[in-house]
Amino acid sequence: MALLLSLAVWFAPHAPSWQGLGTGWNSFLPWSAVLVALLAVLALVRRAWWGLAAVLVPALVWSAVFVPQLLPRPAEANGVGAAPDLLVATQNIGATNPRPGAAADALAASGAGLVAVQELSSTTGAAAQQQLDGAYPHQSTVGTVGLWSNWDLGNTQQLELGLGWARALRVPVEHPLGEIAVYVVHLASVRPGDTAARDAGLTELAALVAADPAPRVLVLGDLNTAGTDPRFGDLTGELTDSRIATGGGFGFTWPAGLPLTRPDHVLVRGLAVTSDSVLDAGGSDHRAVLAGLRF
Repeated sequence: MALLLSLAVWFAPHAPSWQGLGTGWNSFLPWSAVLVALLAVLALVRRAWWGLAAVLVPALVWSAVFVPQLLPRPAEANGVGAAPDLLVATQNIGATNPRPGAAADALAASGAGLVAVQELSSTTGAAAQQQLDGAYPHQSTVGTVGLWSNWDLGNTQQLELGLGWARALRVPVEHPLGEIAVYVVHLASVRPGDTAARDAGLTELAALVAADPAPRVLVLGDLNTAGTDPRFGDLTGELTDSRIATGGGFGFTWPAGLPLTRPDHVLVRGLAVTSDSVLDAGGSDHRAVLAGLRF
């Protein structure tokens, strides 16, 4: 079991979807440490000393894969730890959030100059939009996603990303230090046996970003994709993940009560990441992500 677990962790990035099972394993892969601990306890209880020695193998494999992400990145030329030129926040506020106004207030109070919101449903959208409209002079919404900004916005482009209806947008933000092409995205959900729509959306989004001529690109939203999912590489080949750039932990955001994975992301090109933190949920089932950026 220890050796099988070692292989399952090490080769997880190469695992096929397997009707969503492989995707699920990758999405919660950091929690494989619990399985390592259970095997160690079992070996101790049984006084299986060779078994305990075998458990060291998956422990070392897990450490090799994840410990670098747990260590904070040192302050370097890439800007980590420096004062940001811009704070951005993103949150799926939850279609059934009983306190959407509180979630919107928390986002505005974070100091973010750009706020991206997903799941502006018929029950939560009006209250959240009212609060954010009062805090930001510029806004753009498409379907159930929106962007609020302290700076002028250009023309908004609606994006379907494999869904058949628009649940994403691209809009230029006229920041004083330079224009940023901002994508606000809510990709299709992942369910057992059904990852096709999410995968198609990721592929289309990666292609759009790769072809985008803007020197600075920012992708914000609920991508329904963990950083450990192999399909996430479609995007990280083009963009930098704010959590990976800063290190210091996994930054889990879902489910809010006991976060186990991170489907919510801030991804950049042409900008340096200075910080990444997770904020309270404000009644949502997703916690918010706040990232600092430099030009």
